[in-house]
Amino acid sequence: MFKHILLAADGSDHSLRSAEKAIELAKSNESTLDVVYVVSGSTSKADVLAYNSKFEVEQKRKEKLAPIVKRLKQENINFTIHIIHGEPGPAIVKFANDREYDCVVVGSRGLNKLQTFVLGSVSHKIAKRVEKPVLIVK
Repeated sequence: MFKHILLAADGSDHSLRSAEKAIELAKSNESTLDVVYVVSGSTSKADVLAYNSKFEVEQKRKEKLAPIVKRLKQENINFTIHIIHGEPGPAIVKFANDREYDCVVVGSRGLNKLQTFVLGSVSHKIAKRVEKPVLIVK
């Protein structure tokens, strides 16, 4: 049923829980999984100011996804990591709609402090605008 799954991840606890659900779906359907991590403009600026080199910036970004990558490898899931730039909601929507996914999995909240007050604005945008089934994980 779900042969190609997109997992939106940012390293938050919610994205780790959503990764577990994506793994369940992938295992039960023998699916491939794409993991997308969006670097916003403010995050990009902060990273450049905080770290000494482009290599160090890339390593820190990959570290945010390391627990998810570890789980995917443990479960022998065929996956690809995509690091893209932009505002998370619109960037994920465009990424998902421009490709052939059967399902998009996202956590209900992310790392953004403002999003802790309501259903995460990123997950809300994804649910409203992605043209495929969306699973929001609490």
